[in-house]
Amino acid sequence: MSSITAVLRFLVHSNLFISLATVSVAVTTILLADLPLDPLPLFIVFAATMFVYTVNRFTDLEEDEQNVPRRAAFTKRYGRLWLTAGIVLYVTAIGIAVALGLSGAAYLFLPLAVALIYSLGGVKRTFLVKNLVVGLAWGAIPLGVGYYYDRLASLEILFLFAYVTVMITIAAVIFDVKDIEGDREAGIPTVPNLFGPRATRVGSLVATIAVAAAVVALVATGVIPREFLVVLAMNAYVCAYVPFATPERGPLYYGFVVDGEHVFLAALVCALEWLVW
Repeated sequence: MSSITAVLRFLVHSNLFISLATVSVAVTTILLADLPLDPLPLFIVFAATMFVYTVNRFTDLEEDEQNVPRRAAFTKRYGRLWLTAGIVLYVTAIGIAVALGLSGAAYLFLPLAVALIYSLGGVKRTFLVKNLVVGLAWGAIPLGVGYYYDRLASLEILFLFAYVTVMITIAAVIFDVKDIEGDREAGIPTVPNLFGPRATRVGSLVATIAVAAAVVALVATGVIPREFLVVLAMNAYVCAYVPFATPERGPLYYGFVVDGEHVFLAALVCALEWLVW
């Protein structure tokens, strides 16, 4: 295994990369909504993600041993260390919010509720529900940013909530392609194991194109600013990776390429913010 592959695998298995991805959603929201960058909401998002996804690694350990054995081995060997780090970061984020008297400090317990609902609440047994839960959890990031900056009801924030929710739901459906065998054995109904990988890919492409058309329509009618056309780059990114989403693809494809969609968008938004806008 090359050193680059080893580093990427570490970033994915440790949940550092997925935490960077959620921070990227916050950065994109802040810049597109023309808000000042503040490190506190970025830290809160990172800490909450690290906590939630590390908890999920333990609750999904049995499934991971079937679907992604290398990730399961990583969790068995280093999981307690990363869980401790996640707990410390999460508690620190809550402590800072309380100490600063942030009005939305109580909402920081929502990630814990999401972790419990997703991992222990049985949502995986209901078709599409787990995908929607993941989508809404990520969609809550723009809402949290809007609340923090007192811009919750702005059209920019509400658009990004809807956009991120839908796009992450699509990504969550694609993620299930790699877990077909394990999900079938566990009796978990997903789009790929009910309709097959090809139909899943076609449906995901259609949904992604429909979202892009909706974005263009909203900009054309003046509902959202023209700058928001930049999100179409992520739709193009998704359309580029969906055709290659097969059960044979390894965890790096799904954990780095697929989860990297929001990192890609944030990098593009930052570049445009600093060079053009």
